[in-house]
Amino acid sequence: MNMQARLAADVDTDGRQGVVHDVKCWPHLFTAIARGEKRHDLRRSSDRNYAVGDRLLLREYDNDIKEYTGRTLIVTITYVTSADMPCALSDEALHPDFCILSISLDAGA
Repeated sequence: MNMQARLAADVDTDGRQGVVHDVKCWPHLFTAIARGEKRHDLRRSSDRNYAVGDRLLLREYDNDIKEYTGRTLIVTITYVTSADMPCALSDEALHPDFCILSISLDAGA
């Protein structure tokens, strides 16, 4: 079963469990996440309701040529920092339309 089919099979439309967000990821960020070097992601949150336990299907997107590369990763959101759920100065320093997602690579990714 391919990655997208596996994710689709886990989606539970009756509740939050199994929510998967399909998002673009630029190559240099994708590579750092794949290597385990980058364990957070800054995302616009005004169009999505990110929550702990949700997963991201990161699809590598080359912005120079405006195309997806075909590489994908699945990560799980382990913490959400936002102006609504602040830590330290985030309620003052983080724009309300954005959030910082702490992420972990899914097993087998």
